[in-house]
Amino acid sequence: MAVIVDIKTFAAIGAGVIGSGWVARALAHGLDVVAWDPAPGAGKQLRDNVANAWPALERVGLAPGASQERLRFVSTIEECVAHADFIQESAPEREELKLALHEQISRAAKPDAIIGSSTSGLLPSDFYARAVHPERCVVGHPFNPVYLLPLVEVLGGERTAPASIEAAMTIYRSLGMRPLRVRKEVPGFIADRLLEALWREALHLVNEGVATTGEIDDAIRFGAGIRWSFMGTFLTYTLAGGDAGMRHFMQQFGPALELPWTKLVAPKLTDELIDCVVDGTAEQVGPRSIKELERYRDECITSVLAAIGETKARHGLRPED
Repeated sequence: MAVIVDIKTFAAIGAGVIGSGWVARALAHGLDVVAWDPAPGAGKQLRDNVANAWPALERVGLAPGASQERLRFVSTIEECVAHADFIQESAPEREELKLALHEQISRAAKPDAIIGSSTSGLLPSDFYARAVHPERCVVGHPFNPVYLLPLVEVLGGERTAPASIEAAMTIYRSLGMRPLRVRKEVPGFIADRLLEALWREALHLVNEGVATTGEIDDAIRFGAGIRWSFMGTFLTYTLAGGDAGMRHFMQQFGPALELPWTKLVAPKLTDELIDCVVDGTAEQVGPRSIKELERYRDECITSVLAAIGETKARHGLRPED
């Protein structure tokens, strides 16, 4: 099947936090973007979100022709996708909603346009069941903020053509992303399954009074989080095994996996636990607005990415290593 790889027009279905992030990334890479969202005031909110992200994108570096003025907000799905080379849907995580949306999107789209979904865990074989030309339909699951974080998990459904997955990965690379091919359709894919395990443990620690939300965040950001920004879990633990590497680490620390340290079943979300989490995070936020915190987060991310890139270059590593 023929699919478009060299894209000029990017269509965004849904303009919430994730959809806005896709729009900002596509605009920063010099594309024309058409967006649709049925929520009242969505167009203005989308432009506000893009404007808030733009300073960080300028620090990273804009592509020739990149401009916020290349965004057009339209009133129908059909108008949004009719001339798009690539379509990214970022609607709420409801299977029935995505089923209906993708039936409508795929009927209106060009037959050679790749269609991606930002779903964080729904399976493409299920919600693309009524799509026209399902062979060109994929999942492209990004991470917030989409306009800065490079990871995007890519997978297809039972009827997705391998050529479409490869085309989608090429397109995501052209947007400055690091596509990760998910080998099987599994709920939650890869990254969110890992994050979910950490989140469950964090909720247990709050629920049992072991630590506050701020203390748990400190445990990550001053410890493992720093290592995770340049070296994943397996390579980190390989170094922990000394010169003998991972085999020694597994022999030395493997028995600890039998100890009842963790509780993978989530705690019951009682009103008391929810209040405790909300109060704790409110104290962490303090007087700052969410938009202020987003700009702070973005500057930290761009600084970390720049530092890692410079260090890789000094060690003879490629940016993707």
